[in-house]
Amino acid sequence: MSSLLVSTVGGRSLDAPGAARFVSTDPAHLDQVVAEVALADADTFVAACRSARRAQRDWADVPAPVRGRVIANLGRLVEANFEALAALVTREVGKTIAEARGEVQEIVDTCDFFLGEGRRLYGQTVPSEMPDKQLFTFRVPVGVTAIITAGNFPVAVPSWYLVPALLCGNAVVWKPAEYSAACADAFAQLIRRAGVPDGVFDVIFADGESTFAGLERALSAGLVDKIGFTGSSEVGARIGELAGRHLQSACLELGGKNPMIVTEDADLDLAVHGALFAGFGTAGQRCTSLGTLIVHEDVLEAFTARLEDAVRRAPIGDPTDPSVLYGPLMTERFEARFGEFLDWVEAHHRVSGSSGVGRIGAANPRDGFVGDPEAGLYHHPVLVHGVRPEDKIFQQETFGPLVGVTGYGTLDEAIELADAPGYGLSAAIYTTDPRKAFTFRRRTRAGMVSVNNSTSGAEAHLPFGGNGKSGNGSRQSGVWVLDQFTRWQSMNWDYSGRLQRAQMDTLEISPDLDYRLSQ
Repeated sequence: MSSLLVSTVGGRSLDAPGAARFVSTDPAHLDQVVAEVALADADTFVAACRSARRAQRDWADVPAPVRGRVIANLGRLVEANFEALAALVTREVGKTIAEARGEVQEIVDTCDFFLGEGRRLYGQTVPSEMPDKQLFTFRVPVGVTAIITAGNFPVAVPSWYLVPALLCGNAVVWKPAEYSAACADAFAQLIRRAGVPDGVFDVIFADGESTFAGLERALSAGLVDKIGFTGSSEVGARIGELAGRHLQSACLELGGKNPMIVTEDADLDLAVHGALFAGFGTAGQRCTSLGTLIVHEDVLEAFTARLEDAVRRAPIGDPTDPSVLYGPLMTERFEARFGEFLDWVEAHHRVSGSSGVGRIGAANPRDGFVGDPEAGLYHHPVLVHGVRPEDKIFQQETFGPLVGVTGYGTLDEAIELADAPGYGLSAAIYTTDPRKAFTFRRRTRAGMVSVNNSTSGAEAHLPFGGNGKSGNGSRQSGVWVLDQFTRWQSMNWDYSGRLQRAQMDTLEISPDLDYRLSQ
């Protein structure tokens, strides 16, 4: 068994006698323990926030270009530990090794982008309406940030919060998912060794109830200035409500019911490839996973036949095998939830995509399975045909390898279907007609739009985030996330030697607005 993972306060590991324990297992090999985790209570969360408050001011006084060098150090450390970190991601959450490597590369890309932002936290010199007076604007850190992340992207998504938050001069208290604690601990070790001072960055391992209680108390005590949360829409709504009571706006990255429109002029083979990866990569356990395929009625039959064949032939199984499309579900909890989603299949639906439905095993085999299906939490891919707008399976996020399919007649109808569930994270359209692509882009509520590409696939220098039930309009990644972790401060400096009153003591101009040129 691996050593016990514990929380830190002020950069120091805590003793955890009598603390509740969580055991993180390999979802591809349930008999293998990855880590045992000591779960902290609400008091520990508050203590970490109080420690962060004490440390934050000194960190903010470190010049931003120097903080950028710390981020550069982190990027190089991640590169040096690339394969070990990717292997740990595969082992703890069951992500394929190819996707795990992509996730680690996302950290490197994020660090490479933000190391330069330490020299570009620009303000502006603004002309005044009065003589002998100058106006300035500055970006200042928000203070203490509490970051709560899910485990389906155990290191990449946290980097979207942690890297810019630290770069901007904030202190961070990070609460990762319990079931990805080993990944979080490994990433935290790299962050500390990059040069982040003690107290500026702490990790709290806790369950949801203790985290919420601790966050509520820390906010009431004035110890937290910004919340970042990635998780379900339901929990995000609670956190947003809590933040609002303290006049804060949380950075919320929530779930999605991401549509993909396939038009009558689309390259169908390309669309099949996109749908296969969007719907079933990471076993459908992404916030950007494909939710519903909306296919023009003229090509519905041809597209469906190609997609069904591709899903049936896709290799599924051991995530360390580079050939597989996806591996296991992350934990038994997610497996139980996926079983509930399968219960939403109704009599008017047709199900296809595999040689069975549900958990793969000797009694319910998957043709061409790679490895030992009995060892882990492996599930058949599911295509649900004939979904309708009133169906629960159409309206709600289904976290797992399940994709709905429906038809449409006009582009207006397709766009209405795409936005009907009320989410607004990611959306895709496959078309060879630029007018359809730009019409869809203009009218969809999605925060991210892909044309002839998957619903998944963020890049470190583009804004990431959604609207509606997918988020509150906040954005991660690129320069846009700086608005989450800094506040604008203005300064006016009057060196005239007298009081000059804005809007009152300004120079008056006397134009002749009645003047007209002769004809």
